[in-house]
Amino acid sequence: MYAQMLCTPAYSAARGEQRAEALAMTEEARRAARRLPPIAPSGPLFPISPAAVDLQAVGVHWALGDAGAALEAGKDLRPAQFPTAERKARLGTDMARAWWAWQRPEQTARALLGAYRASPGEVRDRPVIRRIVSELAEQHPHTTGVRELHTAVTRVS
Repeated sequence: MYAQMLCTPAYSAARGEQRAEALAMTEEARRAARRLPPIAPSGPLFPISPAAVDLQAVGVHWALGDAGAALEAGKDLRPAQFPTAERKARLGTDMARAWWAWQRPEQTARALLGAYRASPGEVRDRPVIRRIVSELAEQHPHTTGVRELHTAVTRVS
């Protein structure tokens, strides 16, 4: 519960440009999460795992404008570490935002396709993510996966 309680205000602090506070809470959450099992047991009030804390760190670093640190925080994360489609997709969208900030269209498209396959709405229904898909299609139409992604996202609109 302690690790979970740190994650939410860490992201809020990052969005509020309170860098030192966001990073301190994220690091404390990571320390607390080291004692947790790799996969959160089902049923607890706050199902949290080290992977969930690392995913939160991806969002914190991205919100602070540090895409490199976001990519580093998420480099070992895999969809199988997350119990829900929403969390699996969030991994893809958060990593895609960081890859896009680093101007890496192939990695961005791959991450967004993974997110779309896990939970189409997380890609299709989020304006910020749809904008990345549109920009990918406009700027990098021949990049592997971009045409498929753009078609999937715009088909239902």
